[in-house]
Amino acid sequence: MHDILVLYYSQHGATRELARMIARGIDSVDGCRARLRTVPKVSTVCEATAPAVPDSGAPYVEKQDLQDCAGLALGSPTRFGNMAAAMKYFLDGTAPEWMQGTLAGKPACVFTSSSTQHGGQESTLLSMMIPLLHHGVLLLGLPFTEQALSHTRTGGTPYGASHVAGHDNNVTLSEDEKQLAIAQGRRLAEAARKLAA
Repeated sequence: MHDILVLYYSQHGATRELARMIARGIDSVDGCRARLRTVPKVSTVCEATAPAVPDSGAPYVEKQDLQDCAGLALGSPTRFGNMAAAMKYFLDGTAPEWMQGTLAGKPACVFTSSSTQHGGQESTLLSMMIPLLHHGVLLLGLPFTEQALSHTRTGGTPYGASHVAGHDNNVTLSEDEKQLAIAQGRRLAEAARKLAA
């Protein structure tokens, strides 16, 4: 069984929902299963610490998850055209894994959500790719052979799945967004399975 790590940060739940759809796509591939993980929120108070286990949702990621995974889907909400601080903080702490080549040669993809259609989704996805390239992953995007990519009026880019959540985070995933996230997860799992063979 090939474990595919779906690592995300989600403050209001939109990115978590995309992660679940990507996990559904991964789980649809024989011999592959999704391992959902999150990162703790970054505090502006130096003494603050996160609980050892989140109150709800996926468990916190451990460095062993990076070692164990056959592929990686990385997700974050958009923050001024970049990934959220919590995800950046986690990635900044992966220098030992970078030195060891823990992720080198593994397939990876990225996904995001934002409150508006033009909230910086594509620049966020591109910025998330940079540390992954340094880690030596094989980046996967979403090809236009995915029909929903050509007619979506909500989220979805060739750089990765995305969601437009609305200003109050009250917009659920559209059918196109769901289809693209599932397709991205399936594509990642299929690539991981082929590379492992």
